[in-house]
Amino acid sequence: MSKRIVCLRHGQTLWNVEQRFQGHSDIQLNETGIAQAARAASLLAALRPTLIVSSDLQRANDTALALGRLAGLDVAVDKDFRERGGGQWEGLTRGEIAERWPQEYVAWEAPDGEPVTEVAARVAAAMRRWAAKLDDDGLLVVASHGAALRLGICELLGLPQESWSAIGGLSNCSWSVLEQGRRGWRLLEHNAGTLPEPISGDDSPDAEGRQ
Repeated sequence: MSKRIVCLRHGQTLWNVEQRFQGHSDIQLNETGIAQAARAASLLAALRPTLIVSSDLQRANDTALALGRLAGLDVAVDKDFRERGGGQWEGLTRGEIAERWPQEYVAWEAPDGEPVTEVAARVAAAMRRWAAKLDDDGLLVVASHGAALRLGICELLGLPQESWSAIGGLSNCSWSVLEQGRRGWRLLEHNAGTLPEPISGDDSPDAEGRQ
């Protein structure tokens, strides 16, 4: 087998429910999120991960720790797996953002936030760095955030920026699986672990207000 990366989004938080932009804000899991993390851990532990690494933000780290306990592995922390920084948008709802920054809302670019290209570059670089520590058949689990993971996946796959919107978002505690092949990384599964449902996170909204 080849090296694989499981990209696991953190469990639900109160701000997810309220559709508030979280970004770098350190919001903890709610009761639903804790249960989601436990369920995801029970499934992913069967894959026998080799390494587990998480964002330094509590919601992602607690999600990773649930898996680490079952898999018998320590969880490393890497702040390069943090969510996309939202600047003044953090803590605000979609409606508040749309009212105060109508043009920026359409582009989903906070005036003082982190550009998508920078997020994609730092997350993909961190994925490559940690994957390099794996044996040829190793499995890395990265517990991170919706926008950060989606953008990092796009960059790791080598997709042009104009095609990034073709990769949809991740539900809370769902995951994507990447495998390293002879010609680079490829996407094996995306948003796995749940039935299709509305996705809320720090990513581009569609007409129904999903992220």
